[in-house]
Amino acid sequence: MRLALAATAMLVLPLMAACGLLPAHEAVGPADSARLSATQLREDLRSLRDAIAKTHPDIHFSADAAELESAFARVDDGICDTMTQDEAWRLFALLNPVFQDAHVSVISPQPQRQVAALHRAAGGLFPFEVHVDERGDVYVLSKLGGQRSEYASSRIERINGIPVRDVSSALLARTNGDTPAFRSANLSRRWWWFYWKVFGAPPAFDLALRSTAGSLTVRNMAASKETPAWLKDDAETDFDRAFSFEHLPDGVGLLTLNTFSWPEKKRFYDFTHKVFAQLRSTGTTVLVIDIRNNGGGDDDMWKEGLLRYLARRPYRHGSGFLLKVIEGRQRGDQKVGELVQGQIETWSQPRLDEPLRFDGKVYVLVGRHTYSSAVLFANVMQDHGFGALMGVGGHARARQSGGTQVHTLPHSGLRIVVPRFILDRPSGARTPALLSPDIPLEDDPFDPRRVFGAWRAKLAAAGEME
Repeated sequence: MRLALAATAMLVLPLMAACGLLPAHEAVGPADSARLSATQLREDLRSLRDAIAKTHPDIHFSADAAELESAFARVDDGICDTMTQDEAWRLFALLNPVFQDAHVSVISPQPQRQVAALHRAAGGLFPFEVHVDERGDVYVLSKLGGQRSEYASSRIERINGIPVRDVSSALLARTNGDTPAFRSANLSRRWWWFYWKVFGAPPAFDLALRSTAGSLTVRNMAASKETPAWLKDDAETDFDRAFSFEHLPDGVGLLTLNTFSWPEKKRFYDFTHKVFAQLRSTGTTVLVIDIRNNGGGDDDMWKEGLLRYLARRPYRHGSGFLLKVIEGRQRGDQKVGELVQGQIETWSQPRLDEPLRFDGKVYVLVGRHTYSSAVLFANVMQDHGFGALMGVGGHARARQSGGTQVHTLPHSGLRIVVPRFILDRPSGARTPALLSPDIPLEDDPFDPRRVFGAWRAKLAAAGEME
């Protein structure tokens, strides 16, 4: 009962902020000055519902109908006059976990610009990159932006006097994602953002930190002016941060792909061509493709950049689909609003004449952040027998939504992201429902390289190590 009351309190607290009942230091600042009437916000809520109805082929593919209606009613009841954009987001974002799909979310626009504006106003953000586990405990990974911290692996127990599980509960109540595990992973990468949007941007943070040895440290830490790691990744400007190749000590090739989205696709294709040329010249027989931090992008990136060298038989990227026809995307005699159900009949042919075709063993390393097009790639590799999946599963659905459309709400400027299709995996199987590795492995969030030792040990135990 105590935990339930605490969780309820942490939901109510940000709603009080939405109606302007918290101290001034909780205000977000320069980008958040316009005030919105209750009438305007209810029009925005109707626009949000209309966007889902016009775009999504079946919102109940992921969301429970009764829970979603109840959530919409709670949001409507929470609307009050003179709310800012951030206050409106704090309220509307309570829908995010109810959607139970990371492709459906209410978002505050242009985080890069908002952070830049905050920094220009001498404001800062939560000072650490963190890992949020499924219990709601929060651990330090590094300083904000990724630099090493002396407090790495420490558990944060309190933030500004509030127990950290109460804080994480309030943030998770506004986080999008397919499953509770995925929402924890999603929050981990954007903790600094959700904390700012829910609790504001204080100039400093009183933090109680428990080390792995059990000692408690209480520190007052200034808000950070560093660019968060997630924004660095999202900027798509550092190619070497997104893509890399190396040989592990035992000669295994390790290809790390942190995204399937890049503005210059030719550069990516040239990169993978060089990788497979190096695999051929070195006689490498085992390749690991690490997509643990890959949130997706464009399917053609992996079709042309990877399956060109890996596919040994015809393949397709999905099977059954359900599609909502939207304006500008009609084909033939299709009408806007029509639902189209069918099967993907087009099969891609393998490049059997590709001189750099890789015939060795392939393992695809998946993890907490593998999503969207990266899940489709994993499905193709698994269903068509092009490689074995290993790592952490149970976060994202194997049956993915996609084709996301972004709708801007007319008054608040908040955005609702909605997919326009649902795609079954190539095999057509609906079970298991979640992405499930062939070789389950523990993946230490504080030491990403440890997984390779666990993989080798599991292969050795099965007598499969060469």
